Amino acid sequence: MGLSGKMDNPSLLPAHRANPLHINENQKMIHRSLFIAWVVIRLLLQPPAYAQSTTLMNPILTGFYPDPSSVKVGTDYYLINSTFAYFPGIPVFHSKDLKNWKQIGNVISRPSQMNFMGHRMTRGLFAPAISYHQGTYYVTCTLIDKGGNFVVTAKDPAGPWSDPVWLPEVRGIDPSLFFDDTRAYILYNSDAPDNKPLYSGHRTIRMYEFDPLGLKVVGDEKTLVNGGVDITTKPVWIEGPHIMKVKDWYYLYAAEGGTSVNHSEVVLRSKTVWGPYIPYEQNPILTQRDLPADRRNPITSAGHAQLVEGPDGKHYAIFLAVRPYAENYYNTGRETFIAPVEWKDEWPVINPNSKEIRYTYPVNYKEVKQRNALPQSGNFEYTLTFEKGLDPALLFLRTIDSTWFRTSSKGLTLKLKPETCMELGHPAFIAKRQQHMNATAETSLDFEARSDHEKAGLVIFQDEKHFYYVCKSVAEGRPVVQLFKSKEEGKNMELLIQQPLEKTSGTLHVRIDVQGAQCHFQYSSNGRKWSVLKDSVDATFLSTQVAGGFIGCVFGLYATSSGEATSSEASFKQLRYRGDDPVFEH
Repeated sequence: MGLSGKMDNPSLLPAHRANPLHINENQKMIHRSLFIAWVVIRLLLQPPAYAQSTTLMNPILTGFYPDPSSVKVGTDYYLINSTFAYFPGIPVFHSKDLKNWKQIGNVISRPSQMNFMGHRMTRGLFAPAISYHQGTYYVTCTLIDKGGNFVVTAKDPAGPWSDPVWLPEVRGIDPSLFFDDTRAYILYNSDAPDNKPLYSGHRTIRMYEFDPLGLKVVGDEKTLVNGGVDITTKPVWIEGPHIMKVKDWYYLYAAEGGTSVNHSEVVLRSKTVWGPYIPYEQNPILTQRDLPADRRNPITSAGHAQLVEGPDGKHYAIFLAVRPYAENYYNTGRETFIAPVEWKDEWPVINPNSKEIRYTYPVNYKEVKQRNALPQSGNFEYTLTFEKGLDPALLFLRTIDSTWFRTSSKGLTLKLKPETCMELGHPAFIAKRQQHMNATAETSLDFEARSDHEKAGLVIFQDEKHFYYVCKSVAEGRPVVQLFKSKEEGKNMELLIQQPLEKTSGTLHVRIDVQGAQCHFQYSSNGRKWSVLKDSVDATFLSTQVAGGFIGCVFGLYATSSGEATSSEASFKQLRYRGDDPVFEH
């Protein structure tokens, strides 16, 4: 009777229960025992309160969010990514469940910390790593062309973060900190021994002891890994190293094979932090390079992982991978993914139950949604308005200078600047990431050009030499809407098409619609009836495969006077975004 649950209804208890005067003490004890037994059985049969289920959805951060690093502090998770020459640098995300992420700040948020003027967009900040120790958060990173490696600290991961402390002894890239009881260490990718590589891509993992109070290295440098898992096979680009301690073992894990289709994650272990580190016989513990190229909805180039303990006590790997729309063509950059980790014979194996990285993973813990957070995974749409300032996810080129823009209830107003996005300076340009293969960005602008040098509109931008720009301007004194394509050489754009506009003043709506390998450009005077400016423009021109480098596309609000002095302004009411990838519909 206890299994049926019918004792919840008192009318179904024995009839004599209705008259307690007829029940002797023995009967009371029997009924009390039966009731307790029934309660115990009910409690045993129902699942624990914490065993609620949710589904992790990949990528957990869609779009250009490469080189993830994460740390768990109490019940909170923090995640950061590379931003290269975009500003602000190194976004900081917070989560309670490894699924729902909210950007709470940026590590490099002040020009006084650093700027990236003169850097190509694919240079700048490489592979940051975040860690925590005794109330302080640490981020280590590499400014690849000017400065080298540095560390910044904060008491609150939302910021503000300190000015960088440079680490000249750390010669290489991808530094990360490991805290082991009372000691700390910094490990990183470095040159081949004696700077004499045996083959192209021959690198080492090296380490110093680190003073976390003085923020400096201690003692001598030591090489932990030479070449990779097996130097006789000429492994390339051992990088992105981390150390974690589990039980009595120190696990050193790192990326290997380069950040493209041969990317992987490998692991070695030692009984002491200084090694020797012995590789896992079943390496790599994560890769997609051996899978059929024609598989459906492929995820490729997986690696650069960091392991973190989930809310359920199990380990998960957070790593980068890409979603190509054809072959190795992708415009969204390297994205942030997650997969479960299983321990086999005291070795961590990522994604153990499937060769392919999955788009979804069920987990047995409670989902915790983030309030007032922009969506980051699956299909979504939203409109960014500017009455409360700029969202922390928006990006500038190389630095920030608040003198040329302002926000209000009327929108975002940009002063046209002579600088263009083809150069290595700081144009009037504010952007958000393209986060889907199939994506639409749209804005409405009020702008009256005074000459054909003055232009304002919407750009889809991969780098200085790979972008399309739909804008309002004038030609021969008459208002026009134009579509330009960047040139790989020189500082001029190629005009693909232009159409006359009826009015010099008034609002113009422009839209860029990307469908994998094609871009479509439209315009409207009222935001309801749209006209085609140009359809089926080659979007592979914007891919990493064509452009090279390490970044992904962004949609930018952009206004320029093309090298000429001006006092003109352009106002953008909003930036609408919608992503609609079929893989997320199932």
